[in-house]
Amino acid sequence: MPTQQKKIIFCIAGVLSFACALGTAAAIGTQLWVKGTILCKTGALLVNATGQELEKFIGKIQYGLFYGERVRQCGLGGRPFQFSFFPDLLKVIPASIHVSVILFCTVLIVFALVGAGFFMFNAFGSPYETLHGPIGLYLWSFIACSCGCLIMILFSSEVKIHHLSEKIANFKEGSFTFKTHSEQFANSFWIILVCSLVHFLNALLIRFAGFEFPFSKSKDSGTITGAVDLMY
Repeated sequence: MPTQQKKIIFCIAGVLSFACALGTAAAIGTQLWVKGTILCKTGALLVNATGQELEKFIGKIQYGLFYGERVRQCGLGGRPFQFSFFPDLLKVIPASIHVSVILFCTVLIVFALVGAGFFMFNAFGSPYETLHGPIGLYLWSFIACSCGCLIMILFSSEVKIHHLSEKIANFKEGSFTFKTHSEQFANSFWIILVCSLVHFLNALLIRFAGFEFPFSKSKDSGTITGAVDLMY
């Protein structure tokens, strides 16, 4: 492939990596990771609410990695309550998983920026070390993509397996019990998915630029080996 086309591909990959770093940084600071509704189970059982009557006992909840908000509905109107994970909820949530998600988000941002820098360096500079060359680009893209996948897996397990929404909804509730009525992942979670796909796309762009995947055997080496075997 001509050098000019390689420069264009590396520039595109660098811009995409930088955009992913900014998107991940913005996602961390929002409370748009999970949105859902919570049912005041105790209140609904007290009045034996059914059908449309249940709407008076269904509140809302949304949260991110650091803070969130819930609207408590127990038949007397909505009562909003804002909370933060640190230090309020550390005793009721799986803290190790939650901290790991934040840590991998930070690593994703760092390696996305590193990848963006090296993509631009390869586009406009002259690579002089292995990690500045195509192997390094594959490495940064692989690490960033892996971090994105780990973030989604860990956060999904925290929400679905450890029932994070119910633990938040029942935080500091004495006589009332809340149950998750519905929940879905919101924009910030899907930004992480898009970033993971972008870094995977960057790896394909490197290959499209004419650089072999790491640890792949070239056909030339196989041909030479076969010719040597025939000599003996």
